[in-house]
Amino acid sequence: MMIRKELLELLFDAASIQRWNDHIRPEHFTELDKQSHKMVYAYVLARIEEADHGVSVDWPGLIEGGFFEFLHRIVLTDIKPPIYYKLMAEKGEQLNRWVLDQLKDKITGLKKDLVPAMEDYFFSNAVNTPEKKILRAAHYLATNWEFAIIYRLNEGLYGLDETKAAIENQIEEHFDLAGVQKLTLGKKTSNFLDLVGQLRFQQRWAQSPRVPKTSVMGHMLIVAMMSYLCSIELEACPKRIYNNYFAGLFHDLPEVLTRDIVSPVKRSVAGIETLIKDIEHRQLEERIFPLLPAAWHAELRYFTENEFSTKIIDNGKIKIVGAAEIGEHYNQNDYFPLDGEVIRACDHLAAYIETFLSISHGIKSSHLEEGNRQLFSLNSNKNIAGINFGQLFGYFKV
Repeated sequence: MMIRKELLELLFDAASIQRWNDHIRPEHFTELDKQSHKMVYAYVLARIEEADHGVSVDWPGLIEGGFFEFLHRIVLTDIKPPIYYKLMAEKGEQLNRWVLDQLKDKITGLKKDLVPAMEDYFFSNAVNTPEKKILRAAHYLATNWEFAIIYRLNEGLYGLDETKAAIENQIEEHFDLAGVQKLTLGKKTSNFLDLVGQLRFQQRWAQSPRVPKTSVMGHMLIVAMMSYLCSIELEACPKRIYNNYFAGLFHDLPEVLTRDIVSPVKRSVAGIETLIKDIEHRQLEERIFPLLPAAWHAELRYFTENEFSTKIIDNGKIKIVGAAEIGEHYNQNDYFPLDGEVIRACDHLAAYIETFLSISHGIKSSHLEEGNRQLFSLNSNKNIAGINFGQLFGYFKV
């Protein structure tokens, strides 16, 4: 297992990067949340592009591209967007080379060598692949979602209308994507993305002071990226990579309707956890699924119901299997494999690193310290499907 500690720490750096920090803005508009929202937009745009235009989306390529762009943005965080785009237009190759030099030691050691893959992504002449176009459109749409809030808070500020025009012009550049056209109508799929965006404002560990603060939205992306890195280690087939990533990205989706119910509450009364799950299921069916095309519902149920069970689909039926069985028997697209136990361990690891970072900064509470102890105790000896989670948790022992 060679997911490096430095790489896991880098993922959380995005939680400290404040966006729009020269404008009046909500307290916590972070790069981590924006990137998470962007990948939900990318999922929606890609699914619509497949359905409406018959495009064959390279989903592992889309996920990998989103991951590379996330890391790229962290390294170049301090550059304001207008300057960033001018620099990229004039010195893009040199900047990309410098970014790669900053990242290469952190992304080495995995079963797939990500260094040449990242190099190819940023230096290839194939700038208009469907995946890159979808990611660019998703970036501007997520930015525009933020800007709609920024605009109301900063009306009359010098240069604001110029920013508005620049974002709108970039969205227009991607109007050939069916999803961009549909989202600009502001109807039900747009409402889904608006609802998901509210997860940016739901704080994790809300009962405890913590640094850096993270939202449910940002946590979902961290779990998705960790699940993706684990999928690389498992040498997962394309459908397994896709399922693991998006099941990670959507695993807390019901919380947009129920809020983040902390574990002690879930365990406080016998049967309450089952009742909460039942309520979440009904809320998804009644309030979220109607906002999305009916053809997507089965997949989203697969991602969000029994989300931490390792499962496959065999002859049209969902079958729960052991963690080791997928690698041995079902690592094929036809089985729609999903490593739920791995995603659960990634969920715990993300929460554990959240406690570790805050305690390391000297901001601690009984909730954080107890959470830290419990999460370490649960996972310090875990090996799931050959992935040594004990080692990953050991990186961050307080």
